[in-house]
Amino acid sequence: MNRLPFLAPFALACAACGAPEPIPGPATSAGDADRMKPTLSYPIATKGDVVDDYHGTTVADPYRWMENLDSGETAAWVAASNAVTEPYLARLPHRAALNARLTELWNYPRVGLPQVEAGQIFYTKNTGLQRQAPLYVRSSITAAPTLVLDPNAISADGSVSVAQYEPSPDARLIAYGVSAGGADWQTIKVRNVTTGSDGPDDVHWMRFSEIAWTKDSKGFFYSRYPEPPRNKVLEAALSGHALYYHAVGTPQSADRLIFERKDLATWIVGGLVSEDGRYLFVYMAEGSGNRNRLYVADLGDPMAPNVSAPITPVVESDDAEYWPIGNSGPIVYLRHDKDAPNRKVIAIDLRNPAPAQWKTILPERKEALERVALVGGRLVAQYLVDVQSRLALVGLDGTPLGDIALPGAGSVDGISGRQDAPEIWYSFTAPLTPLTVYAYDPAAKRSAPFEAPTSPVDVTQFETKALFATSKDGTRVPFFLTAKKGLALDGTNPTMLYGYGGFSISTVPTYRADVPAWLELGGVWVTVSMRGGAEYGEAWHEAGKLEKKQNVFDDFVAVAEHLVREKYTSPARLGIMGGSNGGLLVGAVMEQRPELFAVALPAVGVMDMLRYDRFTGGRLWVTEYGSSSNPAHFAFLIKYSPLHNLKPGTCYPATLITTADHDDRVVPSHSFKFAATLQSAQGCSNPVLIRVEVAGSHGYRPTDKLIAERADMWAFAAEHMGVRAASAAPAH
Repeated sequence: MNRLPFLAPFALACAACGAPEPIPGPATSAGDADRMKPTLSYPIATKGDVVDDYHGTTVADPYRWMENLDSGETAAWVAASNAVTEPYLARLPHRAALNARLTELWNYPRVGLPQVEAGQIFYTKNTGLQRQAPLYVRSSITAAPTLVLDPNAISADGSVSVAQYEPSPDARLIAYGVSAGGADWQTIKVRNVTTGSDGPDDVHWMRFSEIAWTKDSKGFFYSRYPEPPRNKVLEAALSGHALYYHAVGTPQSADRLIFERKDLATWIVGGLVSEDGRYLFVYMAEGSGNRNRLYVADLGDPMAPNVSAPITPVVESDDAEYWPIGNSGPIVYLRHDKDAPNRKVIAIDLRNPAPAQWKTILPERKEALERVALVGGRLVAQYLVDVQSRLALVGLDGTPLGDIALPGAGSVDGISGRQDAPEIWYSFTAPLTPLTVYAYDPAAKRSAPFEAPTSPVDVTQFETKALFATSKDGTRVPFFLTAKKGLALDGTNPTMLYGYGGFSISTVPTYRADVPAWLELGGVWVTVSMRGGAEYGEAWHEAGKLEKKQNVFDDFVAVAEHLVREKYTSPARLGIMGGSNGGLLVGAVMEQRPELFAVALPAVGVMDMLRYDRFTGGRLWVTEYGSSSNPAHFAFLIKYSPLHNLKPGTCYPATLITTADHDDRVVPSHSFKFAATLQSAQGCSNPVLIRVEVAGSHGYRPTDKLIAERADMWAFAAEHMGVRAASAAPAH
């Protein structure tokens, strides 16, 4: 019960041919660009006559037809677009070298954070270039591993992903979710760990859900939606999320409905079972933020649970976060942020859950509490100190028990462990440190790496600096800059800014396997921790949502201007990158300050802020963005919506838009409409291309396709930041 819920359905962080043709270099102004003749002929996108009336304001939507993802016209436009993009990318001088170097950089063993059940350690491990990471089990840290599930055997080309897995409490079974193209829709299957064979279970239409086993290992709770319309599986708006119980070995038609709220049909519903098996916790959330309602059912005897036990409210309001992290008998510990924007931990006695009886165990501190787990009878609290992680141990009575010394300055990516065992598992990373799993022994006060990766690159030639810029309203915005040591501050360094800025998701300093290739080219890598995230608690998040969303864009621009002012780079050498909500960020900023950037790489972005809530889970984002159906919200959405703020004749940066055909979170029509509109509006010869991945989704690519996509993006960036081809040879 130590993992956080799926309440933020965004996430991040995504063989061509053709004869070589001249490719325009970076344009520093519309005048410079106009002196170069365009080399691209974009596919014709028919403009329709659709016009919407938003509270008295008419807004044209000429590419509405692109929202029909199954239409022949849309398919033809996508095929024609890829036919332009693929040969263009193929002739970029850096592409082949980058593809080869990224393949080398990805080729190292890496493991996922383990889960422990019945003394068995379950974990994923990719040997390097496997399309997906197989699942293994071992009886101890030093025991030999046994293969449990190889996703690569399910789908040799990676077109079917294994999205999650959950071992049963007796460690004899695993329930795992498979997904076509990595889409959010999952089908649960159940595998016998010993025999490696799957049972008859096929549980369909699960989405935004944990798999929560009952202690007897005979079944699990999960959440699903009704089956969507036949030809609208990847785009239909979602409604009717409900919690069910599935008994292993029975058909889904026999699954028991546990909890639903037809009066709140667009809300998320989920269930978690306490580690001791006594309680089912049910949560509800209106959107994909951190505010939720909480309910509980006493299942009685954990080995003979009453899954139909009545569900009673613990907290009926949804004014804050009430997230259960563990229990000690009827005392449940929650991460909570009411009147404590940096979060705290409280204890509630389920026998008397009245708010007047709540006890604060871990008070709010000046640093933001990022995550907390209950392991071995103690709390393990991860704090962010200017966006860098600290781990503190605290007794269940609130007594400080010291800190866990981390390997260096960086980020804790996850914490796991059991309430009935002392060992604490955590994963750690930094911009120059690949993700590494550690097992911490509280008695010895020592962390030991678990199958530590061997760094695929000599990182001693690089360094990371923690810096700050000042935003438009005076707010200090942290960012992390990684580059070669002794970097010359002469304004010539090709620099890429990455950001997200939303949904209370912190952008922390982490390792990306592709970034060293960029650093070896002389590039600079910058990650920005803007408002909208949780780097400084809920107040930081609130300052970047709804009518305050412009603060996010201002923060990003402030860092860009700082880098130019301090001569790290210049507009002709500056690029921006982001995915999902970060794709929205890139789209908005490249329009508000087109002269500041040479390259824009928006990935799977939310580009149509007036219609995003009409597709898939978009309604869940209304609490973050607002909705155009609300006149007050429309007034600020129309001001920054990327699709609606492109001005014909403006010279926009060289742009490569990336999306995927199985993205059912941010449907690809966002990117289609944005690409067609930007191609029509572009006022200079800077290219506007769209790359559509086949059998990929919002956040999933098999390893080989991920490498190819990243190579294309970096090659495109290098070309339009003026990186010389001669410098593209990788440094070994």
